[in-house]
Amino acid sequence: MLRLTVSTEEYLMIGDNVKIVFLGGTKNHLRIMVDAPKDVNIVRSTVLENRVTDPEEKAKLPKY
Repeated sequence: MLRLTVSTEEYLMIGDNVKIVFLGGTKNHLRIMVDAPKDVNIVRSTVLENRVTDPEEKAKLPKY
């Protein structure tokens, strides 16, 4: 796990082809832009949590 403090317009590279740009926001809301190839699956945590209906499986999802 990596925890960072970043400024607006800074970005992270994951590998050679995934770029995450921090666009700004407020204390509780952050706007980001993800630039990745179409074959890279990007899913928000809320979507993952809503897909899982079994309580045991839901308990296995990471909590941050």
